[in-house]
Amino acid sequence: MSENTLKFVTLVGSLRKDSLNATVARALPQLAPANVEIVPLGSIGEFPLYNADVQEAQGFPDAVLKMAYRIAEADGLIIVSPEYNYSVPGVLKNALDWLSRVSPQPLAGKPVMIESASPGVIGGARMQYHLRQILVFFDAKVMNKPEAMIGQALDKISDGKLTDVATRDFLGKQLQAFAEFAAHAQDSV
Repeated sequence: MSENTLKFVTLVGSLRKDSLNATVARALPQLAPANVEIVPLGSIGEFPLYNADVQEAQGFPDAVLKMAYRIAEADGLIIVSPEYNYSVPGVLKNALDWLSRVSPQPLAGKPVMIESASPGVIGGARMQYHLRQILVFFDAKVMNKPEAMIGQALDKISDGKLTDVATRDFLGKQLQAFAEFAAHAQDSV
């Protein structure tokens, strides 16, 4: 890796191994610009349900601290998540609740990009808008555009791979924009 390489980490808001969103997240490293490395953070399914009593009595679970550290060390965070009941999946909200308690806050000032895929037409748009509201608390730097809401994703994924050429091209352009966004964020620190 060169000095100018940006390292992004992906956080998937689904526990399903073969989820549409996990498939999109797995495709991102091949779609990234040459100066970008993208690595998965691991499963948020390792986080217990958030309970302040547990946190106060036992401290933070190792999985939470490891993920917080990896987010803090990265140049940017990519969240790829489905929409559940017009909002953020509970497992993602739980992970964010845990991460919100870590100090120093790993998402503060962190460039964040959001993507979603759905069998429906609007591709998870409502989840993205709720997630943006949640990320205000973290003081994250969420990239506004271009947005990636992959509708009718079942037609764009085959045999566990993102096969739709137009979608792959668009996500490549979004990653290029995020690389520029993250580099600019570093320059302004």
